[in-house]
Amino acid sequence: MGSRASTLLREEEIEEIKKETGFSHSQITRLYSRFTSLDKGENGTLSREDFQRIPELAINPLGDRIINAFFPEGEDQVNFRGFMQTLAHFRPIEDNEKSKNPTASEPLNSRTNKLLFAFRLYDLDRDDKISRDELLQVLEKVDVEQKMSIRFLH
Repeated sequence: MGSRASTLLREEEIEEIKKETGFSHSQITRLYSRFTSLDKGENGTLSREDFQRIPELAINPLGDRIINAFFPEGEDQVNFRGFMQTLAHFRPIEDNEKSKNPTASEPLNSRTNKLLFAFRLYDLDRDDKISRDELLQVLEKVDVEQKMSIRFLH
């Protein structure tokens, strides 16, 4: 699978993704290998169902919201570049990244972009507001997960 991943991803694509996301060459090729292993349809995209097969997301009380973050409104598939752009929000913040090139746009993993990303996880109807109901939905999911964990431990 690793050889398949490296042959289908062109060097210029890797360089573009490096610039956009801040991931290293080796991180990109490893994530591409993971992406292709999740791509059960073998069509170069992932569906929501592909994400739901990831055990860590399946048990996460916010898993459905995390999965939704990978899909632009109205889309039901995500390609590798979109996958990487979303994952870039989870990269650690490196304060010196912006100072390397002051004319560059703000990195996807900047504090501002991380906050916007987290906000969108809660703003289900995408009206740029987190309503009381949206917040309660999250709190209820987390509360149910905690209760299930406590029962499991006893």
